[in-house]
Amino acid sequence: MKFLVWLLLAFFSWPLALLALLLWPIVWLVGIPFRLVGVSVRGALRLLESLITWPTRLAQGPR
Repeated sequence: MKFLVWLLLAFFSWPLALLALLLWPIVWLVGIPFRLVGVSVRGALRLLESLITWPTRLAQGPR
């Protein structure tokens, strides 16, 4: 899908497509810290959820 969008952009505006092609690695590198923070926050929230629901799972007994 991204390739198709890039081809459309290249057809209608090749300088903008070239700029996007050159800037994409920089945008990807800038986004790495945000992805790491997202993974960390997701892990912390899953840990919190498992700690909150742990007594309920223990009270239900074996399945």
